[in-house]
Amino acid sequence: MRPIGGKAERFTKPLIASAWFSLLFLPFRGPEAAGVLFVVLAVSIPLLGAVSDRVKKTGPLRQGLENIGLKSRRFAPLLFAPLLVVPLAAGNYWIDVAVLAGIYIILALGLNVVVGYAGLLNLGFAAFYAIGAYSYALLNTMLGLGFWTALPLAVGITTLAGLLLAFPALRLRGDYLAIVTLGFGEIVRLVLNNWDSLTKGPNGISGIDAPTFFGASLASLPAYYYLVLFFVVVTVFVMRRVVTSKIGRAWIAIREDEIASSAMGISTMRYKLYACAFGAFWAGIAGCLFAAKMRFVSPESFTFMESVMMLCMVIIGGAGSVAGVILGALLLVFLPELLREAQLYRMLAVGCGLVFIMVFRPQGLFGRKNASPES
Repeated sequence: MRPIGGKAERFTKPLIASAWFSLLFLPFRGPEAAGVLFVVLAVSIPLLGAVSDRVKKTGPLRQGLENIGLKSRRFAPLLFAPLLVVPLAAGNYWIDVAVLAGIYIILALGLNVVVGYAGLLNLGFAAFYAIGAYSYALLNTMLGLGFWTALPLAVGITTLAGLLLAFPALRLRGDYLAIVTLGFGEIVRLVLNNWDSLTKGPNGISGIDAPTFFGASLASLPAYYYLVLFFVVVTVFVMRRVVTSKIGRAWIAIREDEIASSAMGISTMRYKLYACAFGAFWAGIAGCLFAAKMRFVSPESFTFMESVMMLCMVIIGGAGSVAGVILGALLLVFLPELLREAQLYRMLAVGCGLVFIMVFRPQGLFGRKNASPES
């Protein structure tokens, strides 16, 4: 049976959302434009909801993909084909944005392991991002190691840092765990900012070498784009394999009911440690890619807001969904750039979009109440 008031809620929520967006729009464009926006939203939101319900019932997109054979795994590489021509069709500005988006995709997928699959709220994930970036920067500038030599060492240091944090932190749950991870993120940033003899403090580390491949430099944006794309493809492939394995199933079981999982013989502490280390592993890779791209690192690049941005990518896309997290990262990287000309309204529009998604799609764009690891 449908709950009483379900039909009323279907109409009241769009009206409330329309009124709220119109009030935000009022100081910028005046009452007439705000009134027009209210009418447009009040009419379009219920229509979009009805179309969405219809699509869920009939599934025409899914049926169409099945008809042309794209549902088969062997056609999956075709989805990456358009990405190969981006450097040929776009300018340096958009290639640079695409590179940044690729780095954030790796970060968000790493955080998705901790938040989406294991169900552990982490508000200091930027700390591992910073450790990976600074590890590569120090190994390169002080020891003279190249990118491919320093990469496994930097990632190993970051993974070890994830384990060291996990041992004391995983004794806590919920809000207390979130506070501990938040504190860890701030501690790492402050250490990087004040350890002048090693990290050069707020001045940062410059002169980092760009990666090379068989003697050829990857310093140009098109070449670096393909490097980041390679790591994104590897991340997606490995992530999908791991979350459908025994370890991934254990993570999901712990997320759904930790007590029941423990009663069934799953070592919850051990699998939580796996999740924290595995998530930190990908943050270390992203940090190395960021440092090699910028050729400079400083503490200002790894603030608390970076952790919040990564968490927003996971939540908006759908925690526990690989495709959803990728979409969330692309949205939060590209939308501010697309709205850059509307400087006064850019962050307002992005903020309104986030609230809009949280009101009408709280489980995320691709998320489901019981998300499958194959999403």
